[in-house]
Amino acid sequence: MNLKKIKSGIKLVVILIITTSVLSCQSKNENKPNVIIVLSDDQGWGDLSINGNKNLSTPNIDKLSMSGATFENFYVQPVCSPTRAELLTGRYHARGGVYSTSAGGERLDLDEATIAEVFKKAGYATAAYGKWHNGMQPPYHPNSRGFDDFYGFCSGHWGNYFNPMLEHNGEVVRGDGFLVDDLTNHGIEFIEKHKNEPFLLYLPLNTLHSPMQVPAKWFSKFENIEVGQKAETNEEDITFTKASLAMCENIDWNVGRLLNKLDELDLNDNTIILYFSDNGPNGWRWNGGMKGKKGSTDEGGVRSPLFVRWSGKIENGKQINEISSAIDILPTLTELTGISSDISKPMDGVSLKPLLLNDNYNWPDRFIFNKWRESISVRNQKYRLDSRDNLFDIENDRGQKNNLSSELSTVRKNMLDAKKKFVDEVLSELPKEDNREFTLGSPEAIFTQLPARDGVGHGEITRSNKYPNCTFFTNWIYLEDMITWDVNVLEEGNFDVTLYYTCPKGDEGSKFELSFGATKIRSQITEAFESELTGMENDRVVRQESYIKEFKPLKLGVMSLEKGRGQLMLKGITKPGKTVMDVRLLLFERK
Repeated sequence: MNLKKIKSGIKLVVILIITTSVLSCQSKNENKPNVIIVLSDDQGWGDLSINGNKNLSTPNIDKLSMSGATFENFYVQPVCSPTRAELLTGRYHARGGVYSTSAGGERLDLDEATIAEVFKKAGYATAAYGKWHNGMQPPYHPNSRGFDDFYGFCSGHWGNYFNPMLEHNGEVVRGDGFLVDDLTNHGIEFIEKHKNEPFLLYLPLNTLHSPMQVPAKWFSKFENIEVGQKAETNEEDITFTKASLAMCENIDWNVGRLLNKLDELDLNDNTIILYFSDNGPNGWRWNGGMKGKKGSTDEGGVRSPLFVRWSGKIENGKQINEISSAIDILPTLTELTGISSDISKPMDGVSLKPLLLNDNYNWPDRFIFNKWRESISVRNQKYRLDSRDNLFDIENDRGQKNNLSSELSTVRKNMLDAKKKFVDEVLSELPKEDNREFTLGSPEAIFTQLPARDGVGHGEITRSNKYPNCTFFTNWIYLEDMITWDVNVLEEGNFDVTLYYTCPKGDEGSKFELSFGATKIRSQITEAFESELTGMENDRVVRQESYIKEFKPLKLGVMSLEKGRGQLMLKGITKPGKTVMDVRLLLFERK
């Protein structure tokens, strides 16, 4: 045979083998189902029309229930960051070092694997748009935890929902319009961009968390109506409730936009969608007669809606009564998608796949634990042991009005034993003292933000509010006062430093110094920048958190930082006026 023909034939076979292999890989990759997780903030179980609330209409979220599965007994933690940590890891939040909602206690330990890392390793494009609340500085930042793209804010709450200051992959940017709409826009763009490959989209929305800001087009419907269903207490703030209802309908509209995009791109049959909330309602309002609200370990503070839709796979309108929890999300999604979890640490959650896809299963009873501060409650399929060790038949008494401790002493003892085991085996993993510093200069990151929230004001310097998440430092009237951050520089390098400040006219001219160890840079406020407090003009009720204002960026120059832990210190040198400045943020950019 002609040698040239033989070589040509071999080349053709090789090309065919490679092409077939590539096509096979592409086909296998494309068949992996997409995952969309929509997490609302401070929305109670009763804040949906599908759950019996006649004060509002949420047809798109209701549609998820009717075209998928509804978990009737799904539980989260009483506040934001613990629930988010459990979603990310499949493990109780205490195991990951999360014990608070600010001042560093919201950070998820770096040795915990996240859902984004798992899916990214399996070939998924990953994105998170919204409220992160599990650490800001890399490697705690979402970009360092498996998310290719992040847009939103890392704090526990935000002070403005209209064109606010946000970040995109660490860089400070300006939001576009109402925040929930803006986040959904980014989600839709992400879906369009990755429609031909598997993706994981995490949308942790910022509402219904206060401040209670919502556009007039949504609030006007409720402004002058009589609220029919109310809380079983006289503590309800009706205007707050109306703002909450308006926020719910805005979220529902945005969920509808997501569903329409999936229809448009013919992605329904290959997309798993989950919808739930991070804790109970953030105010007293109708919640199905349950006891408790946000911050409580009672039923009303921890029961959340959970809807799971996978068209063609999960039966329409399926009702699942077995108890479940946020710790179950990760193991469920890895099993549904057929990817390996490959996590070295054991998960506390279990896969809910048998409940979703099978009618015949043997599902054992289990205990689910809820904790916030000193309160711990325990739930099994029928009962709840509350934080005071009282026992209630939750199947028949969601309001926890009939204490059965004396009648069912054996059941109570079993739950007390389970509670003790949880304290001994899970809560013991949380250190008595948090010695974690705030990280700076992570080698894989370009930007690091050090906001006022994570700093300490000394002397007369105060925060703009006692809730630190979205605050700034003010009242800097004495040169001997200073602001410090406890930081650990993870890798030495040179960084462009930008300070975000305000300074009233007449006080410009102050000189100041930023230092870390022997490294110091000096600068001066040469331009006054006055900014009025804002937020109240868009608030539907008076907020508890800090009002906000605009801050001017000032480039300080290049700072050379050595690796190691120490105090980053901002102090004044001269002050010609009454104050040095107000401070919102330091931004470090690796050169």
